[in-house]
Amino acid sequence: MSAEMKLDGTGVASRFIDAGGVRTHYLEAGEGPPMVLVHGGGAGADAYGNWIECLPIFARTHRVIAPDMIGFGHTDKPSPETYLYDQPGRNAHLAAFLKAMDLGPVVLVGNSMGGAASIGVALDHPEMVERLVLMGSAGLPIPEKPSPDLMKNLQYDFTVEGMRRVVSGLTGPAYVPPEEMIQYRYEIVDGPEARAALAAINAQTKTGTLNYPEERLATIKHPILVVNGKEDGVSILPRAYRFLELFENSWGYIVPHCGHWAMIEQRDDFCRAVLDFVQPRSL
Repeated sequence: MSAEMKLDGTGVASRFIDAGGVRTHYLEAGEGPPMVLVHGGGAGADAYGNWIECLPIFARTHRVIAPDMIGFGHTDKPSPETYLYDQPGRNAHLAAFLKAMDLGPVVLVGNSMGGAASIGVALDHPEMVERLVLMGSAGLPIPEKPSPDLMKNLQYDFTVEGMRRVVSGLTGPAYVPPEEMIQYRYEIVDGPEARAALAAINAQTKTGTLNYPEERLATIKHPILVVNGKEDGVSILPRAYRFLELFENSWGYIVPHCGHWAMIEQRDDFCRAVLDFVQPRSL
């Protein structure tokens, strides 16, 4: 992928920037207040796969930016021998990206691991954040052990069939993934650097590195929208409810017939909820 190009038919640009010494790939579209979309951490995840269908919708009213986190997509993948793929590292990379882009305060929209990174930025750099949207977010040890659905991702075997299992664990039972999605996710992680990074990320995830102490979470005062699929087997509903209890200024939105990927499984419903939250209308 070139340093700057337009993705055909989407109005979305593909670009790179140095973020704290990490060559970071991101997608960008639209003009207006900044909104940053932070993808999840499943095998084959990146900004394009998570957000390409939402980007044009949000770009009608916002400058929308979706980076690939370190170790994912087209962003640098340092060797695990020299880089620790833990949550504090992702938080630091996301903050460095916002600084490099001269953004802030921004609306951060994070899915799963991207939600944990968004929480980390709100904790460490509250001045950079205007509002948070946490969709199927990591950040709390609920359930206490990785669920069977999450284990399909953590045990990914780098095969096409293995990728089908990953996607089945991340979506609701009614969702039928397009074949091009399976192939895209398989191919983007099918290389030695990507494989090594994913193995290191999954090993760290099993240790609970994505979680924060509840007393720290309770210090966040930003407006927060907590979104969760009713059929999410990875970030289960009790986690969403606990987030709502801990975050003083929080709203909840539970999406029926939906697993871990509200932005894909129920795109229009999800986008409407986010836009209503970030653009509150008077009665």
